[in-house]
This record gives sequence, structure tokens and C-alpha cells, in this order.
Amino acid sequence: MLSPLPLLGLGLLLGLRHAMDPDHVVAVAAISARARRPLAASWLGVVWGLGHTLTLFVTGGAIILLNVVVPPRVGLSFEFAVALTLIGVGLLNLRGRRVAVPAAGAIATAARLPALRAFVVGLVHGLAGSAAVALLVLASVREPAWAVGYLGVFGLGTMLGMTFVTAGMASSLSLAGARWRGLGPGVRVATGVLSLGFGVWLVYQIGWQQGLFGALPRWVPH
Repeated sequence: MLSPLPLLGLGLLLGLRHAMDPDHVVAVAAISARARRPLAASWLGVVWGLGHTLTLFVTGGAIILLNVVVPPRVGLSFEFAVALTLIGVGLLNLRGRRVAVPAAGAIATAARLPALRAFVVGLVHGLAGSAAVALLVLASVREPAWAVGYLGVFGLGTMLGMTFVTAGMASSLSLAGARWRGLGPGVRVATGVLSLGFGVWLVYQIGWQQGLFGALPRWVPH
């Protein structure tokens, strides 16, 4: 068993690394592609991280404290939901049309809708990853309190990591947009295509290759 403080430090580092998973980066890149300012894009990364941490902490905590066993088909269903959110986010970006908003409500609407979308996508991603993280913790930690603490620190690391990722992407795009006008719509379409394509690939992998829709599903938490 690892000692508590190094364990929590490891959880923070692994959380930062977890934020870099391809499905996470693709989702947040597509969601933040509509943000006009780096600060607004960074906030979407924070909100995504909050949603991810919430379901990770609740579901992972239940697995640790209550010895909940996640059946393969349920685990695959969680991951399949991630694929569907990627498809949905991609289609929204490819829609390519902004809804006109009255001036009085422009700021509130611009802040709430993308943030809500990021939070929901984060919830789904956290649900899909909770079993793998909880099983990893159980392999090293026998004290439930420290195991749950690890989950919290891991979630904090993921939130920080995603904030750094979105801030970096948004800052780069903002600088590029200042030089090349009209870059924004192209980025939105490109991230939409990437999110849609990645989501469709995951649907095939999870639904047929891993057997979600078959008689013998094969699920390896990761």
C-alpha cells in the first residue's frame, strides 16, 4: 500500500494526465471552438472538469465504499454514451448557424448555454471513467477514506489539466485569429468533423468490436 500523501500527489498527477485523453480533448475542443475569448474557453474547461469530477467522485465512491460491481454491458453503455455526446457536439458545430439573441440577453445566453453543454458532457465522461479509476485505486489502497480522497484529488487534477488544455488552445487560436480573419468558422467546422468522426468510430468500436450489442460484451475499464 502507498503512503497517503504520495498517493494523493500521484492522484493529482494522474488526474492532469487523464485530462489529455483523446476523447476529452476532442470534446472540449469542439465545445470551446465557439468561444470568442480565451478566458471564456478556459471557463468551459473548468465547467467540464466540474461535471467530470462530480460523477467520477459519486460513482467511483460508490464502487469503493459499497463494493459496487459494474457489469460489462453497463460499463460499455457508459462509454457508448460518451460516443453519442461526441457525435452530438460535432453536429452542433457543423450546424454552422448562430441564433440571433437580443442585446439585453446576449451575455447571459452566451455564458449559460455553452457552459451547460460542457457540464453535461463532463458528467458523461466522468461516468464512463469512474469504474476504471475506482478499480485502480482499490488495487493500491485498502483504506476507504484515503481511496475516496484520492478520487477527489484525481478529479481536481483532471479539472486543472482541462483548464490548461482549453486555455492553451484558445490562446493559440486567438492569436491566429488576429492574423487570419475568418478563422473561427473554419475551426468550428474542423472540430465538429473531428468530434463527429471520433464519436462514430467509438460507436463502432464499443457497439460491435467490444460487443455492447452482442451476446458476450467484452469490457476492459481504462
